[in-house]
Amino acid sequence: MYKYLKLVMVVIFVSTLLIQPVSAASKTTKFKVTLVSIELVENNHVGNEWLTTAYINDKEVKEGGSVTLNLKSTDSVKLKAYAEEQDKIPDSNSSNTAIKASNITKTINKNLKVVVTENRGRYSGNTAEWKFTFKIQK
Repeated sequence: MYKYLKLVMVVIFVSTLLIQPVSAASKTTKFKVTLVSIELVENNHVGNEWLTTAYINDKEVKEGGSVTLNLKSTDSVKLKAYAEEQDKIPDSNSSNTAIKASNITKTINKNLKVVVTENRGRYSGNTAEWKFTFKIQK
């Protein structure tokens, strides 16, 4: 009987050791991600009317808006910026990045550059550049 009890205790102890790292890995950290600004840096005759959109982990956010994320260390903060010239034949482009949560140790600012190229007419080939600034706080 004593040997059986000892075996059960060893199995329970080993199981505890194996299960513990799994539960520790599921810990999440809260991040606040803000779209600080959207700025037209340069416009060389591409257009005057624009649509700009930004996404934080696939959630659309307006300028000045924030998204709160609860992420595991293996998850990422995914940022996307999109700019579109509004005319009969729109020109558009986007930019993406992903920052692993484990690499975010302090507040950081991340800029995404979106370059839109005019595809028709006398200004074909000219570009407009947009800068989207995101702030990531732990």
